[in-house]
Amino acid sequence: MKNLVIVESPAKAKTIEKFLGKDYKVLSSYGHIRDLAKKGLDIKEENRIDPIYEIPAEKKELVRKLKAEVKKADMVWLASDEDREGEAIAWHLFEVLGLSPEKTRRIVFHEITKPAILEAIANPRGIDINRVNAQQARRVLDRIVGFELSPVLWRKIKPALSAGRVQSVAVRLICEREKEVLAFRPEPYFKVNAEMHTASGATFKAELAKRLADEAAAKALLTACIDAPFSVKDISVKPLKRSPQPPFTTSTLQQAAHQRLGMSVTRTMRVAQRLYEEGHITYMRTDSLNLSNLALADIASNIENSFGKEFLKVRKYHTSSKGAQEAHEAIRPTYIKVENVGLGDDEQKLYNLIRRRTLASQMADALLEKTTVDIEAGGTDAIFKAEGEVVKFEGFMAVYSPEGPDHREVLPELTKGMPLTATDLTATERFTLPPARYTEATLVKKMEELGIGRPSTYAPTISTITARDYIEKGEKPGEKRSYVKLTVKGGKVVKSTLTEQTGSEKGKLVPTDVGMIVNDFLTEHFPDILDYNFTAKVEEKFDDIAGGNLEWKDEISSFYSDFHPLIENTNALRQEHKVGERELGIDPESGKKVYVKIGRFGPVVQIGEASDDEKPRFASLESGQSIATLTLEEAMKLFELPRRLGEFEGKPVEASSGRFGPYVKHDSKFVSIPKGSPTPHAITLDEAVELIKAKREKEAASHIKSFPEMPGLEIIKGRFGPYIAYKPAGAKKAQNFKIPKGTDPASLTLDDVKKLMQ
Repeated sequence: MKNLVIVESPAKAKTIEKFLGKDYKVLSSYGHIRDLAKKGLDIKEENRIDPIYEIPAEKKELVRKLKAEVKKADMVWLASDEDREGEAIAWHLFEVLGLSPEKTRRIVFHEITKPAILEAIANPRGIDINRVNAQQARRVLDRIVGFELSPVLWRKIKPALSAGRVQSVAVRLICEREKEVLAFRPEPYFKVNAEMHTASGATFKAELAKRLADEAAAKALLTACIDAPFSVKDISVKPLKRSPQPPFTTSTLQQAAHQRLGMSVTRTMRVAQRLYEEGHITYMRTDSLNLSNLALADIASNIENSFGKEFLKVRKYHTSSKGAQEAHEAIRPTYIKVENVGLGDDEQKLYNLIRRRTLASQMADALLEKTTVDIEAGGTDAIFKAEGEVVKFEGFMAVYSPEGPDHREVLPELTKGMPLTATDLTATERFTLPPARYTEATLVKKMEELGIGRPSTYAPTISTITARDYIEKGEKPGEKRSYVKLTVKGGKVVKSTLTEQTGSEKGKLVPTDVGMIVNDFLTEHFPDILDYNFTAKVEEKFDDIAGGNLEWKDEISSFYSDFHPLIENTNALRQEHKVGERELGIDPESGKKVYVKIGRFGPVVQIGEASDDEKPRFASLESGQSIATLTLEEAMKLFELPRRLGEFEGKPVEASSGRFGPYVKHDSKFVSIPKGSPTPHAITLDEAVELIKAKREKEAASHIKSFPEMPGLEIIKGRFGPYIAYKPAGAKKAQNFKIPKGTDPASLTLDDVKKLMQ
């Protein structure tokens, strides 16, 4: 073997191997081959820090294989990604594999195509140690914050919590928005609408140009309009031009995929990674808006051939985001003419989105005509407005419509002074809206605006704070609200009171009680770490390190010198109660104090003190209940659980609530009570039995085969295909084992299964 190429992922290795001849062998490092050791840092005098790296146990065999392959090669090509993380992977490979500069080349490319790979091999470079240092600085700083701050949370709030430099700031954003939402009080106003008719019978909708403050004003206006003659007061026709958006960066792709395809940020990045590794799009972690000259020529040719010359407008975009790094391109298809990527449904949908946005970015403006009509009601000061749009030239909108639904009303032919007849005159009570809770997409947008994090960190940050149970995706059914509607009927104003569902939300990010309490504690005791400007400045320093303008160990030492004393001071604080604990009152039965607080497994109510002769009693809060708003009455109800519902098949059925939410228990088996079902306090025996039967049916449908001679072993039909599950007696958790593709699971014998498990 003459050449050994080492990339980050096996999928990428497979794609690249197709482009290179028999003189090249392509292997994968499966990401990083070493990381900071568990203790991780060597803190010396003057707070100088040296990172200590180790090869994790699961990577030792891979490192041994790579070392053996390196010995056989004449030249080693380190082909990890072009960003800082990729540069660090190349550096770690160089160090661990004992490579020499003479027989090592570093190559980078931002698309996996044959020309790009051959171009990279023709133009190798050395490892950029400044980029490596920027990555080391980020990793070490995050380790310092996590390792020093997390134990403070364990002592002051509850065990197993964690804090992080970027994750804690993201949680703060969500908590602050939640406080705004909870403090918001909706204010009513009235909106007046009418349907206008011309003499020729054409109709169009119009709305009063101002909001009315109350019902009395709305009634007075409708009364005045009953016999008023309506006519066109003014018409203005303005040309309107809409320009396309630039091609996608990481954050704008995450936002558009969430809004248009309903994909989470993590799912978007996973799908984009596959498209990149299969050679269909350029590198998906980028904040650049640049497109290469070659790509621009390809795109221009495609637009001319598909739409015509008048649809083409070559545009060069420039990145304005703070600290935009890495010189690669925006996210675009590698070959613009390719429409079908031949992968899964998700991949095709995301590819279509990227392709359409890339094409649109190089297309002509859309030309529209906007008509605004002012309509007066004679004898009143009321002015109604109607608006309409006509598309004169589609331009880029032929492939990519602007954000949001299209509500283009086309107005009939109207002239100034034309008399009109108004029907369906209504005044409807509406309410001001609270600030919108963040979605994953709007949180990424806000983080980018504030300079918090970088393209590679948005998705992992959201995954981390969700996994840590600091935030959850809220699904609120909302509540009923009554509103007033005034309608002109038979020459009179008629009032009706209607109801509507309000406040229902899906997929919005809501802080948990733990998230709120941790955020309040950190904001109070570590204001710098939670400060948006401080976090953004740290990112700028990483950029300066990557540019070779700062010495990274000096920066880390300076940070640690300020940060460590804060940790020691906070640890020394004496507190009578745990952070977030709240006294609700006295238990009427025992006379003991009742508290609500964060327990080991989440929010709980506690009756009594740890110092009492009798142990305190605990009950978990139910879904939808909060430490901040729980009342004594609601707390006492929680101690009515577990609640016996009756018997089924001769065995008792109980309803209760625990660490993983509400459940029904029957015959030593637990069945979760799903969201939207009655609470454990309200569920009936019949409803519980339905849940028990549904779980049995689901388990029966997923069961393929079991083995009486080896209890606890079965073959199960899973979400991603059949697999082997083994849970021996006494084990807390089952072990799962893969079944190779193409194997009929029903035909496997016990010996076959044992071999697969081995």
